[in-house]
This record gives sequence, C-alpha cells and structure tokens, in this order.
Amino acid sequence: MIKKLIPIGVIILLIILFYALDLGRFFTFESLKAQHEDIKAFVSRHPITTPLLFITLYIIAVALSLPIAGILTIGMGYLFPLPLSTLYVVIGATIGATIIFLAARSAFSAILYKKVEPFLSKIEGNMKENAAMYLLTMRLIPLIPFWLLNLAPAFLSVPLRTFVWTTFVGIIPGSYVYTQAGLGLASVFEDSDHFTFGAIFTPEVIIAFCVLIAFSLIPIIYKWIRGRKSL
Repeated sequence: MIKKLIPIGVIILLIILFYALDLGRFFTFESLKAQHEDIKAFVSRHPITTPLLFITLYIIAVALSLPIAGILTIGMGYLFPLPLSTLYVVIGATIGATIIFLAARSAFSAILYKKVEPFLSKIEGNMKENAAMYLLTMRLIPLIPFWLLNLAPAFLSVPLRTFVWTTFVGIIPGSYVYTQAGLGLASVFEDSDHFTFGAIFTPEVIIAFCVLIAFSLIPIIYKWIRGRKSL
C-alpha cells in the first residue's frame, strides 16, 4: 500500500515545489527574451543534450499539468529548426499525456476520478461510439482542455494504443502552428523593446493557422459523409 502511495507523493511534492518556488517565472516570454542569446548558445554547444532536456521538461509539464507547455512549444520553435521542433513537442506531449493516462488507471485513480467525474457523462456516448475518431477530433479541435482529455479516456476503457496514436497524430497540426510561431521570436527579440504576443503572428503563422483549421474540419466532414451514406 505504501509503495503505491509513493508516486502520488512525489507528484504532489513536485507540483507544490513548482508553485512554492515560483518556478513558472523562468518560463515566460520576458524570461526567454532576457536570456535568449545564452540559451541559443547553449543549444549550439549541446545539439544532442538540449533536445532531450526540452523533451523531458515538456513531459514533466504535461504529466503534472503545469501551465508552461505553451511557452515551451513556442520556445522550441525558436530554438530548433522545423520540423524537428514540432517532433520534439509531439514526442514530449504524447509521453506526458500517456503518463497521466496510466496514472489515472493506477493508485491515482480515486484522486483523479473526482476531477473528471462531472465531465464523463457528457462524452461517454461519443467515446463508446467511436473512441478513436472522437479522440482524434478533440485533439485536432482543442475544445476540451488538454489535461482533461488525458484523464477522461482512462475511465472510459479506451485502449492505451488508441489513446497514444490519436494523441500523437492529433496534436501534430497544433504543435506545428505554435512552433512555426516561435520562428518569429528572433526578430521580435532583436527589433522590439517590448514583447507583444501579436508580433509573432507573421504571414507564415497565419497560413499555418488556416491549415490547422482545415485539418480540424477533416473529422467533421468524414463523420458527415459517413452519416449521409447510412441514410
């Protein structure tokens, strides 16, 4: 019994430390702007270590549902070339999501179930009808918080394989858009005294958003066509 509680204690301790030590201050646009030259130099000196480090940070952020995934995604787009930056984000996010998915089926079950219980009845029907298509759609169209969609399938008997591949594939378009946005940070940091979030939305990013919208419509169109054929 005590061994089962150790992982819970470790995760709770890590979350407490994150907020108690205000570690979030290191994961802001202002912090990235102030240290971007040093970080870039570190990445250049350690081309293998830094991707692994950032992927690990991303895994921790997702697994603990810490509010730093956004800055990490854009930061990876700034620090690493496409499509590697997108790949790093997708790998980190998928592993982190899988960890919390498995945690919901382990000793964490009772604790995490209370967080999602009111939501389960709303998606249970769709999940039973076609879990893979529903999860893929929700990943492409992020109407449901990422952390919630990591937990809910664990309590609705969704197979691990289905959860992993729909997460991996479904978050590729969104990850690409935000890593693409990170490419514009260099000019923003160098030419602007004050960072504005809108400054990174270059024409390339706007086009990427249009592509993301197009991708998000694919499951809806597929479901509509399938419904028409069944009539």
